[in-house]
Amino acid sequence: MSVHHDRPRPTDRRVRVQGEPVDSHPAPAPEAARGSVRRITVVGEEVLSRPCRTVTEFGSSELSALIDDMFLTMHVADGAGLAANQVGVGLRLFVYDCPDDEGVRHVGHVVNPVLELPAPARRRLDDGFEGCLSVPGAAMAVPRTDRAVVRGFDKDGEPLTIEGTGYFARCLQHETDHLAGQTYLDRLSRRDRRDALRQMTDRREEVFAERAHKAAGLRG
Repeated sequence: MSVHHDRPRPTDRRVRVQGEPVDSHPAPAPEAARGSVRRITVVGEEVLSRPCRTVTEFGSSELSALIDDMFLTMHVADGAGLAANQVGVGLRLFVYDCPDDEGVRHVGHVVNPVLELPAPARRRLDDGFEGCLSVPGAAMAVPRTDRAVVRGFDKDGEPLTIEGTGYFARCLQHETDHLAGQTYLDRLSRRDRRDALRQMTDRREEVFAERAHKAAGLRG
């Protein structure tokens, strides 16, 4: 999921890491310093349209390295969330570094997430704009509930419960969609989907150049 710059900017005094409040947290997250940049898949590639596999092995160096790489890749692309199939790995895992509407910064990863939404009678929809790192350069209004809970595990197999409101709730829904083999384009009308794809065609090379420039700056 891509960041929209009209969203509240989080402060270091208001941070939740893996769902728990902390006094401060570096930006980018420490995982990014250990990672390598991976290529981000683009809508139309098969890996984005297949449901991802459940992670069955926890605590491995491979899983930790994947999470580190995803954090750095998300940072380079100015993202708020990134699913594993967006770097070509079909596993049920996503990372996030995302503000909510109160300016609280939420940072972490979730393995094998299960999304829980409010009951229909208590559900309030937000028609905010949404972008995706795999649909570079496009953004469209997508109705999402303003509250969401994700239950899953951390990389060592410890259970997690992550609660989100506002923009962070949107992020949680967006990333779990990816793991089901969907992008936000699948939630649009045919007309809006065509509009989003036109936006991507017009801007994708500019977005790719921005990412490459930022990655080169990190290497420098």
